[in-house]
Amino acid sequence: MDYLSLYKEGEEALKKVNIADASLDARLLLEHICGTNHNTLLSHGDMEVSSEQESAYRSIIGERAKRIPVAYLLGNTEFMGIEFDVTSDVLIPNQDTETLVEEVMRIMHDGMHILDLCTGSGCIALSLLHYSNDTKAVGTDLSEKALEVAKKNAKKLGLEDRFEAVNTDLFPEKAKYDIVVSNPPYIPTAVIETLEPEVKVCEPYMALDGSDDGLLFYKRIIPEAKEYLYTSGYLLVEIGYDQGEVVKKLMEENGYKNVEVIKDLGGNDRVVSGCFY
Repeated sequence: MDYLSLYKEGEEALKKVNIADASLDARLLLEHICGTNHNTLLSHGDMEVSSEQESAYRSIIGERAKRIPVAYLLGNTEFMGIEFDVTSDVLIPNQDTETLVEEVMRIMHDGMHILDLCTGSGCIALSLLHYSNDTKAVGTDLSEKALEVAKKNAKKLGLEDRFEAVNTDLFPEKAKYDIVVSNPPYIPTAVIETLEPEVKVCEPYMALDGSDDGLLFYKRIIPEAKEYLYTSGYLLVEIGYDQGEVVKKLMEENGYKNVEVIKDLGGNDRVVSGCFY
């Protein structure tokens, strides 16, 4: 079978099960199986595909049709212009979280020490290290399997000497940091069941569930982070679209100054930032 025909077959199979990005997903998965790139479909659609590749492609399309996310099938995804390995033990980094990283980059400078709570794949901490010099980061997570992914990404990016992964429930042993950052679980428990299967079934539940009101981790992080920050240090957290004002108030009640709610590219509240003097 030729390349274009196989792609069309995969695209149609995904459209039949209402995959929103069927065309894109079918192309990405075909490129993964064949070791090709996005130009192949346009320039070499008549290229013959081996029977082994046909079989492998139909198999992976079948997995995507079961709503397994493309990133898990590929084993990687792009975030902040960097390729990160991902498994079903970590959340898939998404564009909304890039807003958090970009806000940290506005206030950080070379040589800072950063604490990343609920680090998952390490995408936040490692992106910050990648785009700075002499900066170090500690990433914490309750999941040992998630930390294995983070350590693998650190090694892949040549950052293992600047990144430390710590298995703990939020905070590590007492130390001081210039910035504490976190994308914690913040989805209210009842809301999780309303999410797409790719999220509610495939992504790690413990990385999603923020308790009944979605605020459990903010109520823990905001007071305790003060003990880990240098004077004039910053706390920045990702939030749900409707949590801006309540998280801002929590920060202000805990003594943080210059508290801001920052919107993402979609115009939704996405990050709350505050400085502790």
